[in-house]
Amino acid sequence: MKRRRIWLSAVAMLLIAGSIVTYFWSTQTEALAVRVETIGHRDLQAIVSASGKIQPARQVNISANQMGKVTRLAVEEGQRVTTGQFLLEIDPASLAGQIERGEAGVAAAKAGLEQARTLIKQAEVNLALSIQLRDRQEELSKEGLTTREELDKARSSVDGREAELASRERELETRQQQIRQEEASLETIRYNLSQIIIAAPMDGIITRRNIEEGETAVVGTMNNPGTVLLTIADMSIIEATVEVDETDIPTVSIGQEASITIDAVPDETFWGTVTEISNSPIQAASGHSQGAINFEVVIVLKGEVPDVRPGFTCTAEIVTAQRPETVAVPIQSLTVRELLFDQTGELVLEAPRTLSEDGMPIESASTTEPPQGFVRRETEGVFIVNDGRAHFTPISIGIAGERYFEVLSGLRSGDAVITGPFDSVRQLSDGEQVRVSNNSTRNRSRVPFSVSF
Repeated sequence: MKRRRIWLSAVAMLLIAGSIVTYFWSTQTEALAVRVETIGHRDLQAIVSASGKIQPARQVNISANQMGKVTRLAVEEGQRVTTGQFLLEIDPASLAGQIERGEAGVAAAKAGLEQARTLIKQAEVNLALSIQLRDRQEELSKEGLTTREELDKARSSVDGREAELASRERELETRQQQIRQEEASLETIRYNLSQIIIAAPMDGIITRRNIEEGETAVVGTMNNPGTVLLTIADMSIIEATVEVDETDIPTVSIGQEASITIDAVPDETFWGTVTEISNSPIQAASGHSQGAINFEVVIVLKGEVPDVRPGFTCTAEIVTAQRPETVAVPIQSLTVRELLFDQTGELVLEAPRTLSEDGMPIESASTTEPPQGFVRRETEGVFIVNDGRAHFTPISIGIAGERYFEVLSGLRSGDAVITGPFDSVRQLSDGEQVRVSNNSTRNRSRVPFSVSF
């Protein structure tokens, strides 16, 4: 009898132990395996990336003011030049002939002026004689010694001489205007002649040469641009001209720092400052914007860039905001859930969803229509692990770093936030049981437990 009681007691103890093991195993296999990261303080930077080209801050395209053959060319592409240095000369033969004609025209106009002055003197003399004759006829007429006809003739002669003098004076003014006109034309020709010799307008490097000695330089018109003979670039100040997407341009401002990498200068990073932001989007070649809308941003590089050339492609990372030692949450932790809010906008906690035998969530009150006066809104938040369960916590985020978001409210340093796997975070329910695992796999199937004696 005593041995039977001992045997029954042993069997009971084994059954109790088996039940405990079975419960523990089933709860472990039903729990969702997740990865967790403890929230802490980090230094965050919000960065806008954009690509573009390297350009000099100052660049001058030199074109011809006079059409003609290039008779002398003194520079090569890549050559460094200084202000006033001789670059090239255009054939002066045609302009030299024009100067001779202009000088002859000025001389003829001056001769005409002298002739007009001589005619004025003659007209003045003739007018003085006519006045004397008229005065004599008027004295004779008072004494009755002349006829009325002679007096009228003398008076008419004075009027004619006065008109002649006025005409000669107007002719003198015309001759003076003609001289000024001929001199202005001659000055224009001389200026054009001075333009056939082209000198460097600034210090720099010849980055492009589109002309050869013996070729003809063409002058541009309104609808037909002229020949760009040379391009001089001042490479002492380098700019990166990049295209920033319209969604990022509101965060970019003058004075922000940027790091620039140049494809042709690998393994080296340069720093610069944003100096210009366009107000209008970049237009396509057809004049109509197609696809993405981008804005041009100019970044002036600091220091010297070795072996740089205009047109090098580059990538800029503009630092639009910085947050030192701020609470930060991993980007992959952030998710969205529909939450219930009351009339005052306060969050209303609902009962967590329960799971079926196959691990799928069972529809609950959170999937039904909200009560009158309440509303459900999609809310950003993260899941915090507490006592083996995941609790959805709404948060407010600030700037976005490379891997972390700034947390403005909702989290504290030290909170354990679920970071993955991605499917787990996307399907996780508030209050759901979880277990922390480095090799996160989802397994909700119940595994039967058997005990052999």
